[in-house]
Amino acid sequence: MSDTLSSKHQERSARATNHDERVQHLLDYIPQRRISVFDHLRPQRWNWYLVHRPLERSLVHQAPQPLTIRQTRNLRFFWLDGIFAAISESFYLAFIPLFALAYGADNQQVGWITAIGNLAGAAALFPGARLLEKTGKRQSIVLWSGGGIARVMLLLLACIPLLTLPPAIAILLIAMLNGVRAFMANFANPAWTAMVADIVPEFMRGSYFSKRNLTMGLATLIFASVAGWVIRTGNQWQADPFLGYQLSFALAFAFGMVSTLHFAQIREPHSRQHAAQVRQAGSLREALKSSPGYLGFVVSGFVWNFALQVAAPFFNVYLVTRLGASVELVGVFTSISSLAALGGQLLFGKVLDRRGSVFLQLVTGFPIALLPIMWIFYTQPWQVGVNNLFGGFLWAGFNLANFNLLLQVTPAMGRARAVALYQTGVFASAFLGPLVGGYLADAVSFQLIFLLSGIGRAVGMVIFLGLTWWPLHRLRQLATHQREA
Repeated sequence: MSDTLSSKHQERSARATNHDERVQHLLDYIPQRRISVFDHLRPQRWNWYLVHRPLERSLVHQAPQPLTIRQTRNLRFFWLDGIFAAISESFYLAFIPLFALAYGADNQQVGWITAIGNLAGAAALFPGARLLEKTGKRQSIVLWSGGGIARVMLLLLACIPLLTLPPAIAILLIAMLNGVRAFMANFANPAWTAMVADIVPEFMRGSYFSKRNLTMGLATLIFASVAGWVIRTGNQWQADPFLGYQLSFALAFAFGMVSTLHFAQIREPHSRQHAAQVRQAGSLREALKSSPGYLGFVVSGFVWNFALQVAAPFFNVYLVTRLGASVELVGVFTSISSLAALGGQLLFGKVLDRRGSVFLQLVTGFPIALLPIMWIFYTQPWQVGVNNLFGGFLWAGFNLANFNLLLQVTPAMGRARAVALYQTGVFASAFLGPLVGGYLADAVSFQLIFLLSGIGRAVGMVIFLGLTWWPLHRLRQLATHQREA
């Protein structure tokens, strides 16, 4: 009898144990709920695990080498940071010049707004690099400058119409706030670039950045059209010409802060060796000697971006004032570029891994030089959509190659200062470009600045071919001969 009772007791214990195991398995299987004593008092809530887990699996799958848990986590948060940053940019980047137009700004004033922003960006780079070399705190610099103050400026832009200022003062305030935004965003650039070089392993940069850029392009595709609709609808509501811009800039601030929160989750390495490397200022003269192609990359970047900025601030102005497009259509055309960029990211990521950054920049850069020249012949807004379709596809490859080249040709020691020199050249040329473009647009015609932009881009690519491609090509040939010997 006692044996029977003991047997039944063991069976009940086994069933209870199995039941507990099944319950625990179910709790592990349903991650969106966190069970606690007071759980019945809380509403149903979402757990980001359901988003993070598939993304982490995708990252592990696409990596050709094993990733650590910290690497996977950092790559995930960096990916999400990029998506929300792209959404934020969709709500303001193309619309700040149009916001100034709503106050009655002319072409030269629009050029000054862009030029001041680019000058401020150029002035910020070396101070940002020096602060990084002094403190070594890359993430902190990015968070309070580019992720914090720069995005607060968007909220202040949204508040300008509340002040009921005279148009001239409002336009000046737009230029000042946009300048502060550009300064703080670029103050973070050397620290951000140095940190990205450690976040993304070199063996998976091509595939990772192409897919990250793909999702960022998809976000831009969706939200650029939303931004255009928000501005048009807001402006029509109570016939307020500024309300739509206020709503759009406020949304840009909100999504930007979500991006900042995700970047704050990245765990920066803090080893002594790492800290010493970050603080090592390096020598630009040594960088020029030890990094073949770096000088050509800087010079060609200056010429390319000068040519780019001669016309860039005026494409949407020309589209609205001369071709008769609406602000909403500007958002649609931005979405078309993003849609084309999605296909470009899928293709060019594979090309980058197979043929390298130099090859990809060459095959996309020369066709991009033709795009502004085509604007000379446009008479209808829909033709710009076709241009943006090809442009979005080509720019996806060019930007992917250009950023990877920046990481490739800058030395590990003193990377922050080398990056700052390159970016200073880019933004200095981008300061001069809009001033020249604004003057020529008023004094001669838009068609002239479109032509000059195309010619200047082609010259920049020729310089890149001679001063970056050729030294790197000779270096590869020398390495091949040494291996064969």
